[in-house]
Amino acid sequence: MELRSTPPATRRLLLLASAVLLCTFFCSCEGRFVVEKNSLKVTAPDTLKGTYECAIGNFGVPQYGGTMVGVVAYPKANRKACKSFDDFDISYKAKPGSFPTFLLVDRGDCFFTKKAWNAQNAGVAAILVADDKDEPLITMDTPEESGRQDYLENITIASALITKSFGDRLRKAVEKGDMVNVNLDWRESLPHPDERVEYEFWTNSNDECGPKCDSQIDFVKSFKGPAQILEKKGYTQFTPHYITWYCPESFTSSKQCKSQCINHGRYCAPDPEQDFSKGYDGKDVVVQNLRQVCVYQVAKDSQKPWLWWDYVTDFAIRCPMKENKYTKECADEVIKSLGLDHKAIDKCIGDPDADKENPVLKAEQDAQIGKGARGDVTILPTLVINNRQYRGKLDKGAVLKALCAGFKETTEPAVCLSEDIQTNECLENNGGCWHDKAANISACKDTFRGRVCECPVVKGVKFVGDGYTHCEALGSGRCEIDNGGCWKETRNGLTHSACTDGGCKCPDGFKGDGVHKCEDVDECKEKTACQCKECKCKNTWGSYECGCGDGLLYMKEHDTCISKNAAGQVGWNFLWVIFFGLAATGIAGYAVYKYRIRSYMDSEIRAIMAQYMPLDNQGDISSHSHHIEM
Repeated sequence: MELRSTPPATRRLLLLASAVLLCTFFCSCEGRFVVEKNSLKVTAPDTLKGTYECAIGNFGVPQYGGTMVGVVAYPKANRKACKSFDDFDISYKAKPGSFPTFLLVDRGDCFFTKKAWNAQNAGVAAILVADDKDEPLITMDTPEESGRQDYLENITIASALITKSFGDRLRKAVEKGDMVNVNLDWRESLPHPDERVEYEFWTNSNDECGPKCDSQIDFVKSFKGPAQILEKKGYTQFTPHYITWYCPESFTSSKQCKSQCINHGRYCAPDPEQDFSKGYDGKDVVVQNLRQVCVYQVAKDSQKPWLWWDYVTDFAIRCPMKENKYTKECADEVIKSLGLDHKAIDKCIGDPDADKENPVLKAEQDAQIGKGARGDVTILPTLVINNRQYRGKLDKGAVLKALCAGFKETTEPAVCLSEDIQTNECLENNGGCWHDKAANISACKDTFRGRVCECPVVKGVKFVGDGYTHCEALGSGRCEIDNGGCWKETRNGLTHSACTDGGCKCPDGFKGDGVHKCEDVDECKEKTACQCKECKCKNTWGSYECGCGDGLLYMKEHDTCISKNAAGQVGWNFLWVIFFGLAATGIAGYAVYKYRIRSYMDSEIRAIMAQYMPLDNQGDISSHSHHIEM
């Protein structure tokens, strides 16, 4: 039967059955859960002097490697600390010169974390929860998702569970009026044998499991910088791990096992949304977990195990389930950006559909079983330091302090003695961010909390994109920087570019995306030019040439051909007109010249004759004069 077609009530039963099946692995093995402890030493009164064991709570901030001295108080009201102490006008805020307060409260009625939160707000330095039954010590854990509250990540005080008998004795002493002085000691909570700390982080690639998943990825992002520094310098040896279950052989053919398991039911994970009818399946989580293990192994083989932190961080950012990017394709893009051997990782993953064991996941299942002082891993997330399970808040500062507590005295690295932790992640493989090698421009920005991939601003030019695989320059001046990331090519001394102020656009005569390629447009073949009847078209790179045959000439502005003879006749007639015009002008000029020369010579001859024949002229003059007077 198809699960998606079943009634809701039946579907819930199937989900419950699936959950039971997934628990089979731990139920079938003789596993054991180890309660991590610290010591509590009472120095006063004399009737209580001695050292007692207490269980470290899996929340708050235990002071690994250190001690804390305080005075025990037992409230007159709100003794289970399930309500705010402000409602009872009770405050334990320390006064100048006074000892810190360790608040003793009773177990029951509300979550351990709620008690710790109310105690912290009242001003105490630590909370001691007295068990309400005679039993071995247990680990106080955070509540399931339905009971989780926003305050969980803000609990910073230390917490410890004490036995019922010891709690009863403390109550009597406080109510009697005795001053109960206590020393909480975490110095031996973690082994510290040598100068190198070995630690494991049991996690999950599932990002739909609520606040616990959110806290895991937040921790990875914040702790990545210190973790990589410690690993690169050889101070630590880190190993990531992933929990899987198996499906009993009699159920391997069921719909539940097929959707939640790989390798024929051998390796399973719960449905991310706890709903088989939507979203991703448990087998998708198993495959991504397997890929992350293989990323670590391949990176370790290449002497760069710290790249696991980069991969997990980037995968969480770039490939979330909510955006339907929790896929192999997205994972491969992250792997490629980090320069890891893609083929080696795929080989490590193997065939999820094969009916045989996967050696990588088989080793993960074996590692879940506790060895020596370390118990079975049953809580996610779990941090194991020097083969001891860490208890407390999954916080950068708290975890770093716990790691530092694992070094032998005088061998701690400088990072344990100072909070100045910084590494330039952009120096190696550009941090997995976009990088233009030609222009030497990078989207990688180093920060105190780790690198971010953000498109830059260079010489006033803003780049936009996702910062991981793509950044594109926009605005004026963009073409001056690596041609704006656009296509550009030179042939035979001729250069064409697709860069414009508005983006990448192929120039006239080309077609394409403008970024990776622009192809020449064949105007002749596509008949976009040189189309007259007598035209002859020849395509060139980025343009074309058009000519005419049979004694014709091409007129580009009219896209037509005209006769060469007609053009020649017109030309000769024009030349003859010019010739005859010049000849007429010359003849006319010559006639004028001859006339002026002749007139000049006549005037000169008269002048000469007037000098040599004056009498004739004078007689004539006198005769004329006399005639006039008569």
